[in-house]
Amino acid sequence: MSDEAHRPTVSREQAEEAIRTLLLWAGEDPAREGLIDTPKRVVKAYSDWFSGYASDPADYLMRTFEEVGGYDEMIVLRDIEFESHCEHHMAAIVGRAHVAYLPRNRVVGISKLARVVDGFARRLQVQEKLTAQIAQCIHETLQPLGVAVVVDATHECMTTRGVHKRGVSMITSQMLGVFREDARTRSEFLSYIGIDRGVR
Repeated sequence: MSDEAHRPTVSREQAEEAIRTLLLWAGEDPAREGLIDTPKRVVKAYSDWFSGYASDPADYLMRTFEEVGGYDEMIVLRDIEFESHCEHHMAAIVGRAHVAYLPRNRVVGISKLARVVDGFARRLQVQEKLTAQIAQCIHETLQPLGVAVVVDATHECMTTRGVHKRGVSMITSQMLGVFREDARTRSEFLSYIGIDRGVR
């Protein structure tokens, strides 16, 4: 179910006024030429960055295909680029997700896996939760024999503030079903995405 029904009603005008308040707090003049339209631009950007709240990622997995010619091996989609935002500082999280599942009797269009990643990424997040949400959604909706998700991302809350450490990425993983139970299956997946060679 979409989170849309649980969102408080905030008008666009109220959102723009909040941006003006932040500009004032930062020491700026929201009325100066370069900033007059900034509240509108920021609200428009937020509509894009947080569009995941308006959808249920599981909906993308509802159309499946059973005519796969007997294929019953692992399906892997690597290097799904995504942008998200840290729920602690609202700073950008930029990275890649690698998703795999072992189908039981049906498969889904590969673009739908990327849409699931985006659906959860376009919300305020922590990377651990994002990783688990992607895996659980695929597991519960497709009911495959197993699901594996690895997320590798950089966090601007660490690179542009606080400790200011650049070139650092965080890797999280969630293994369900056979990927958790069978070390060989898990190792095969990790070799496909290059994680065993240090390749991002």
